[in-house]
Amino acid sequence: MFITVKFSEKLRLHHWLRSSLIYTIIKWFNLLIDGEVDAKYLLVGVKNLITVIVVDDDAHIRELLRLYLQKEGYQMVEAEDGEEALSIMEQTDVQAAIVDIMMPKLDGFDLCKHMRTFYNIPILMLTAKGELADKEKAYRAGTDDYIVKPFEPKEVLFRLKALLRRFQMIHDDKIQIGTMCINRKNYEVQVDGKTIILPLKEFELLAQLASYPNQIFTREQLIEHVWGLGYEGNDRTVDVHIKRLRKRFSHCQSDFTIQTVRGVGYKLETLKAGGQS
Repeated sequence: MFITVKFSEKLRLHHWLRSSLIYTIIKWFNLLIDGEVDAKYLLVGVKNLITVIVVDDDAHIRELLRLYLQKEGYQMVEAEDGEEALSIMEQTDVQAAIVDIMMPKLDGFDLCKHMRTFYNIPILMLTAKGELADKEKAYRAGTDDYIVKPFEPKEVLFRLKALLRRFQMIHDDKIQIGTMCINRKNYEVQVDGKTIILPLKEFELLAQLASYPNQIFTREQLIEHVWGLGYEGNDRTVDVHIKRLRKRFSHCQSDFTIQTVRGVGYKLETLKAGGQS
């Protein structure tokens, strides 16, 4: 005897598994084993794992900040110069940057300009250059805050938290991917200043993918986020809407592509300078 399970029931089961205690325990146990989070956060709960990139040619400063950041539940990746930082950011999604100015190959000013152009994250300058002219140059390059060395690690954490909080409030309604801006408030998409009108579900699907660039979503996850748990249709509707989105943006000079991950689902992949993913 065969039992037919509605797609909506599959979604509800999927949602329950994701939110269940068992799923949570397994997730955090894996993070603990991998050394990505302090054991205390398994007991007291943890803020969303935020990845911070620290760019400084002084290894001692990078290690000091790593200790403090990890104790607060942040993940950290590090680079000793601007070029290495850009290479890492092409492979890793980061939510904030702490950047030195005086570095080899690519200094903090130029790195900050590049980050501000291609990434939608708060930037904190941490440097020995304390002259007013240096601060002005840093803010013109796009930094959000500026701390002069020597510094108190706790002050760096206070300022980082404030930047993340403020940045989240400002950007909740807008998603920026290169030259594309998705405005959740008025359901408008702009690419290079040109407005593109999308049907509601296409807009919500694009916004969901763009909110987590380079992250893979299964069809079930996209159905849940965009159509809701009560959706009774076929999951192939996702494929149809993805096809329409690709067609709409095929004539634009956009900084992203929607990639099919065979056998899994889809992801919105941001393009590097030069148009390569």
